[in-house]
Amino acid sequence: MAIGIAAWGTVAGVAMLRSGLPIPVAVLMSLLVFAGSAQLAVLPLIAIGSPLWVIWATALCVNLRFVVFSVQWRPYFGHLPRARRLSLGYFSGDTLYVIFMRKFPVAAPGPGQVRYFWGAALTNWATWQVSSIAGILIGEAVPESWGVGFAGTMALLGLACPLLRGPSTYVAAVVAGGAAVAAYGLPMKLNILVAIGAAVTAGVLMDAARPRGRK
Repeated sequence: MAIGIAAWGTVAGVAMLRSGLPIPVAVLMSLLVFAGSAQLAVLPLIAIGSPLWVIWATALCVNLRFVVFSVQWRPYFGHLPRARRLSLGYFSGDTLYVIFMRKFPVAAPGPGQVRYFWGAALTNWATWQVSSIAGILIGEAVPESWGVGFAGTMALLGLACPLLRGPSTYVAAVVAGGAAVAAYGLPMKLNILVAIGAAVTAGVLMDAARPRGRK
């Protein structure tokens, strides 16, 4: 997990610098936001000077999946004080969610769950911050010919593919890709919002059409 996070963090750091952010702002963004996919999604919008509401809306849509993650984690951590749950929320991530659910498939509190979460979360956080800040500091030395932007896209694909489970997610992914390409001509990267909306709609319709009791 750490190797993939390190590669993704480095790409995100280079992308932040290439988007025109000053180094202190880029470092602060890495430390405070700590949301790689949202950061990569909004950086092109920041670079072209998109309105603030478009940037916020894009980040919100990209991170909507954490609402689902939180609902799934509630049976495990719902008994903890609110402050501790908020800290868990900041450190949560996609890969952490996947490995935690594989480790603890039964949705109920149990021994070792909080320690397991923190062990994986702190490893994830430290790896991301070190690699991301390294990418920010060495970004100017990375040639354009290396295709860093494409590497970032491949990193996101590598993260998204293991999360595809069942017909609904596959259909949503295909619809998202098609909508993003079809709406590519829209200004301010609005095709990203179109793709997210189309994917969510497709996934909801697929789930609604599924026979009851079938998983």
